[in-house]
Amino acid sequence: MTKLFCKFRFLIPLFVLGVVALVALVVYGLWNGVLTEVVSVKAVTYWQALGILVLARILFGGFPGRRGGPFGPPWRRHMMMKRWESLAPEQREKMRQEMRQRFGDWPKPPWCDAGQDEEQGPDAPKQAEP
Repeated sequence: MTKLFCKFRFLIPLFVLGVVALVALVVYGLWNGVLTEVVSVKAVTYWQALGILVLARILFGGFPGRRGGPFGPPWRRHMMMKRWESLAPEQREKMRQEMRQRFGDWPKPPWCDAGQDEEQGPDAPKQAEP
């Protein structure tokens, strides 16, 4: 597999450019085919469609290397994990209490109360009171 990858690795940039060109062609076709009649906007050229695609990527897609999942960039998560591990158990509990006070008991679903089992969901039938 690695020999095959090394043999054809120069094709990867060409493949990426081909995909970008194809997506720009789709934007061009949809813009001129749909939006000119529905919204009454001007028709665009292929290069303008490519510019719209780049602009949409900048505005809505962000920049490469800025992703890291729900906890932010990986370096920030690592930094917070180191900080958490360096805290004493009392400090951790104090931080948990402060977070609960600020944000509520967010890891626990709202339908979980003292009288209800955690495995039951919000649509579970309620038990009759005696």
